Amino acid sequence: MNAREAVEKLHGGPVTGVRQGGGSIFLVTLDDGECVVAKHGVGDGATAAEAAGLRWLGESGDIPVPRVLGHDDEWLVMQYVPAGPPTAGAAEEFGRSLAKLHLRGAPAFGSPPPGGPADAWMGVAPMRNDTYPEWPEFYAERRILPYVRMCADQQLLSRDEIALFERLGEELPGVAGPAEPPARLHGDLWSGNVHWTGERVWLIDPAAHGGHREGDLAMLQLFGTSLLDTILGAYAESAADEGAPLAGGWRDRTPLHQLFPLLMHAAVFGGGYVKQALSAARATLA
Repeated sequence: MNAREAVEKLHGGPVTGVRQGGGSIFLVTLDDGECVVAKHGVGDGATAAEAAGLRWLGESGDIPVPRVLGHDDEWLVMQYVPAGPPTAGAAEEFGRSLAKLHLRGAPAFGSPPPGGPADAWMGVAPMRNDTYPEWPEFYAERRILPYVRMCADQQLLSRDEIALFERLGEELPGVAGPAEPPARLHGDLWSGNVHWTGERVWLIDPAAHGGHREGDLAMLQLFGTSLLDTILGAYAESAADEGAPLAGGWRDRTPLHQLFPLLMHAAVFGGGYVKQALSAARATLA
């Protein structure tokens, strides 16, 4: 089934045009002028996980997300949101709203969105969501060590480097900072998934799960996000206003929370991501 057929099946209405929007994304125009997005899943459970994540993140209305129009095992059809330039007002609102969204919480660390599969995806990498009572155990067993093993299988890490990550997993409780309740995370909040429309920020392409809120903040910092200082400042202010200020030293723990995406990228793309992951691990243990 192609993008045209997917939209006709899952959303309905004759299609008058299809154009590729990049990778597995297609912009599909219906005969009434409506434009929708059709996205082809990267693997088993990918469309179900993304649809569940969008609904979960959007149910509170804190931050807008594209409306899910339909999905099956292969395709996800959703609302098209035209892009606009980043603005200071949108950045400030986004920071404050993200703090509120995180505080909506999750049933446990590693919990998938309601109705979402445990076997999900982050980009093109598989990601397992299993529930844990404590964040360090979840992070070590589901966000660090699986990708270390993937890197090891590709001979991207030496024995000593593997041992470094294993030691970090063992020492996580001592370097993770004060305990926090599970937050409602986007899970893949790099700049490409912060969708600016001029007036607002929308969230797209989530890898949503219950996790540590510093994880989303670390992702915002990893690859560079427009108006980052404004976003983080508004976030910290809003979190304090909500009675849940960020714990002291949260900026120092950024490398720890960047380990997951760095290791995932290393496992998929290799190259410099391996060195970045090693640097983040050493900085965490220093």
